[in-house]
Amino acid sequence: MSLSLVHSRALVGFQAPAVTVEVHMANGLPSFTLVGLADVEVKEARERVRSALQNSGLHFPHNQRITVNLAPADLPKDSGRLDVPIALGILAASGQIDAAKLAGYEFAGELSLSGELRPVRGALAMSLALRQQHVRTRLVLPPGSAEEAALVPDAEVFRARHLLDVVQQFLPPSNEPPPEAGDGWARMAATTPSTPPRYADLADVKGQAGVKRVLEIAAAGGHSLLMVGPPGSGKSMLAQRFAGLLPPMSTEQALESAAIASLAGRFDLTRWAQRPTGQPHHSASAVALVGGGSPPRPGEISLAHHGVLFLDELPEFPRAALEALREPLETGSITIARAARRAEVPARFQLIAAMNPCPCGYLGSAARTCRCTPDQVSRYQGKLSGPLLDRIDLHIEVPSLSAPDLLKAPPGENTTAIAARSLAARERALARQGCANADLQGQAIDAQARLEDNATVLLQRAADKLGWSGRSVHRSLKVARTIADLAGSDTIAAAHVAEAVQYRRVLKAQ
Repeated sequence: MSLSLVHSRALVGFQAPAVTVEVHMANGLPSFTLVGLADVEVKEARERVRSALQNSGLHFPHNQRITVNLAPADLPKDSGRLDVPIALGILAASGQIDAAKLAGYEFAGELSLSGELRPVRGALAMSLALRQQHVRTRLVLPPGSAEEAALVPDAEVFRARHLLDVVQQFLPPSNEPPPEAGDGWARMAATTPSTPPRYADLADVKGQAGVKRVLEIAAAGGHSLLMVGPPGSGKSMLAQRFAGLLPPMSTEQALESAAIASLAGRFDLTRWAQRPTGQPHHSASAVALVGGGSPPRPGEISLAHHGVLFLDELPEFPRAALEALREPLETGSITIARAARRAEVPARFQLIAAMNPCPCGYLGSAARTCRCTPDQVSRYQGKLSGPLLDRIDLHIEVPSLSAPDLLKAPPGENTTAIAARSLAARERALARQGCANADLQGQAIDAQARLEDNATVLLQRAADKLGWSGRSVHRSLKVARTIADLAGSDTIAAAHVAEAVQYRRVLKAQ
């Protein structure tokens, strides 16, 4: 037949919308035309497909007019993921494979000039899209991509190493027995790594018991944290070990996190179910943090989904980049709106930020004298806006240790012990309200707080004296709820409120 249809998927943000590759062959001046809002990489598929077919011993119809339509026409398509569907469409339209057998399959893969299949981004997002749409479709993917897609439960995924491995499965019926598939074609089993994720141990950090207490509270309640201290006080070491305190990832969380990593080409099977820790450089732009481009792609906050976003040297980030974090910190998602496309990407991360108290870094330090003037300190701390600081639940000062204290201090408490306490407190919150304390909103805050009378009075006095906004009051209340959960208390006592209040007064600019 002269017309064939092959199914695949594009990538737009976190979504993988369906794409139909329509191939029509007709008599006329020889040509090979690609239409359907294809990016440069997709248009270059003409040369890759032509060479792959010829070098694989298959016939490329040079003397016919070939038109390839990528439907829907208004959906942007990028990368080389449509090479394999285009090649199969040409083979089906020219009668070299059975077009009817292609029904029920979706294909994606980049072709080398020799016909080898190369991995593509977003294989896991494709498999998740099929699962969410309850579509029973078989996926055919290159090595590397097939292993990703097979992580989705009940997914039917086949791996093909070469174009000929795919062609052998869809040959037209004949009197002769079809050739057997080689080692390059295999059905993938849904297996996940059994090795538990490994994190750096908090025992490596000596001293800093007060800061570790705050990390425990942050992990138990899902709260964001700002650490302020001089250089070398251990802020980065503490932040890089925070992910080990978080609860184990569920299957759904692991799939979402891995799917976003796959969209960015960062998926690593050895890190399955390991909570990510993103650490972008302070020169990162707003687009690098929240995502963007055309078509929209996830940024660092989405790559840290269900994990930790660590922003070191916080005041050194561009002001626009920091202000872009306001909405995701509240909603847990980011909507990337551009002129041609709009995409919503999940971004439920825990923010761990670190900064020096002043430009030289030694304001308030007993080891060295600060050289900064009050005006310099004010300008430096003023780089962080009040609305942004208002959205960070916990603020803690990280003091530096003297050399004798550092050398004589015993190893700190290990991650396993602290994580066990945090997990017990979080499970208490989940059993009570179905979400972490940091996710409480609206009337649920008042319903679950259960403040004792003296605790209510103390919180009111603190809010009046410190000039807190309504958001600050609610965030301190949620922190106090987490402290009460760690203590195994059903109600919030005055001691819990007192501890929560002291975690909001570090910067002079506040």
